[in-house]
Parts: sequence; structure tokens; C-alpha cells
Amino acid sequence: MADKANSSNRPPHNAPVLVIGLGRFGASTAHQLVKQGREVLAIERDPVLVQKWAGVLTHVVEADATNIDALRQLGAQDFSSAVVGVGTSIESSVLITVNLVDLGIDHLWVKAITQSHGKILTRIGANHVIYPEADAGVRAAHLVGGRMLDFIEFDDDFAIVKMYPPKETQGFTLAESNVRRRYGVTVVGVKSPGEDFTYAQPETRVSSRDMLIVSGNVELLERFAARP
Repeated sequence: MADKANSSNRPPHNAPVLVIGLGRFGASTAHQLVKQGREVLAIERDPVLVQKWAGVLTHVVEADATNIDALRQLGAQDFSSAVVGVGTSIESSVLITVNLVDLGIDHLWVKAITQSHGKILTRIGANHVIYPEADAGVRAAHLVGGRMLDFIEFDDDFAIVKMYPPKETQGFTLAESNVRRRYGVTVVGVKSPGEDFTYAQPETRVSSRDMLIVSGNVELLERFAARP
């Protein structure tokens, strides 16, 4: 179903994706991939979930992914990318990941329940380990303050946030408020009500009804967002 990608390259943007496990994380991922126009083969051993998603996803098969022979029969080895959304059983998650590594799938995104689980997954060959519950908790902690509307953190304490503008920026251009020099963060974009996001320019004037997209160090972003 899919051509294998060289492990040194990113998978093709439109390459089919194998998704194992249709719990909340796996189903959400598979559904979003289909919305993006990607072909998805979903494998789930719960017949209720198979029936639920059969009319939504490209292909849904009832099978036990801990069985490598079952994966071979389904052509899993032909995929360059796979997502493992199994989270209720660490043993199953590890066995499935080992099977996919043995089948030579280059790009594996695997859900982890704990840090220890994630370390095991990394050691056996998962090159992308995801902690959806932990990440959601971190994100929520940053949002409860009230000014931030969204928060995405990357490596090295770098993040991008969507937030309401502090009062000292309202009514001024970005050049006049000089956010980067004063706070060490960068306003990347501005969205006015009823309009699309636009890239921030020095002459961009910020109103109290705007939303800002701001990037920078997490601690500096927190300080900027805490401004009245």
C-alpha cells in the first residue's frame, strides 16, 4: 500500500499511515490524517471500535497487532510511517513497537503512558515518543492564568503562544511598544476580529480586541503574558 521511505529522509507528505489502536489518541490522530487527505490503515482488536470507525477512516481492520504475522498479512511492512496509540497496556505497546521495528518501518510515533515507558520505547527503536496526557497537563497549566489562549512548547524551553495583548501594547504599533527589546519575546502574528492572521510588521498596530502569536523562551513568555 505504501512505498518505503529511506530512514535518512522524512516520509513523503502524502504517504499512507498505519495507525494501531483506536482509543481517543489513535482515533483522533487517524481521523485528522484522513481529513488531511492521507490514506490510513487502522488496526484495532476491539470489534466495537472497528465498527465505529469503519465508515470514517480509509481502512479499518480487526486484528491483534502484537502478532507480527498478522501485521505481515496486512502489509504493515509496506508503510514508512506508523502511529501506535495503544495506551492501556505497556506490554502490548512495547510488543507492537518491537514488531514494527522488526518490520522495518522507518518512522514510528508511539504513545507513552509514563517516562519509564517512553524510555523503553526509545531504546527499542521508536524515534518519536508522545506523552499526550503529560503534554496536555503542561499546556493546561500555562492556560489557566487567563491571558494565554493556546500554548505549544518545543525543545530547549522554546514555545509559541496565542494570547490577548497586554494593555501597554494596545493602541501602539509593535515598533512603538518594542516588545522584543523590553521582554525578549517576538510577536510573530496578529489577528484582528473577523480577519485572518497576518504576519507582524513594525508598523502593525495592536488593539485591545486583537490576538497575538508570540514566540520565545517559556519563562519570558510567562512574564509577558502576566503583564496587565
